[in-house]
Amino acid sequence: MADAPRTQLRVGRLTKAHGLKGAIKLELYTDDPERRFVPGAEFSLQVPESSPWHGKHLTLREVRWYNGHPVGFFEGVDDRTAAEGLAKAILWVEHVDQESPEDDAWYDHQLVGLAVIRDGERIGHVTHVDHLPAQDLLIVKSGGREIMVPFVAAIVPEVDIEAGTLTVTPPPGLFEELVEEPETVERDAPAGAEPEASADGEPDASGGDDQPDE
Repeated sequence: MADAPRTQLRVGRLTKAHGLKGAIKLELYTDDPERRFVPGAEFSLQVPESSPWHGKHLTLREVRWYNGHPVGFFEGVDDRTAAEGLAKAILWVEHVDQESPEDDAWYDHQLVGLAVIRDGERIGHVTHVDHLPAQDLLIVKSGGREIMVPFVAAIVPEVDIEAGTLTVTPPPGLFEELVEEPETVERDAPAGAEPEASADGEPDASGGDDQPDE
């Protein structure tokens, strides 16, 4: 029997060192931390190529919670200096496609190619997904342009893999350039124009040509 297909799933990010013994604060990107973050779990790292951790893996020893925030302890990370070198690293796990998916979680290959729908009309399609430390971005090709769409519920409220669509409710200006209202410029009245009326409806004396008294 052939092995089930495998993909990479992003499950968290290391934010900053905690204490002096190599602990690192975690930002979780999974709805199932009890399954993903267990002692012995192995993570591949997304770090810059210049990082000494590039191409390496981390093995979890333990997760503890401090004031409601998860903190991870990893093998080979034994002091604060080592922990600081891992700040902002993104954690990935190897995922068997036959595993039950998490709620509101999709893989890149599922999102790429989806038609992007706004107000019931197709306006483009997803070309790829960028994973940034702060959030994921969907790159949407629309009208000959590539547009970066934050992959958040407020802007992407619905993903329908079976229908092959992704619904967006973008803020003004995301998919089209906003047209600025022309400014009103006051200009001096041309020569020969009638004087403005004063508050009582009579012509403003200052605007007329006064005649000398005879």
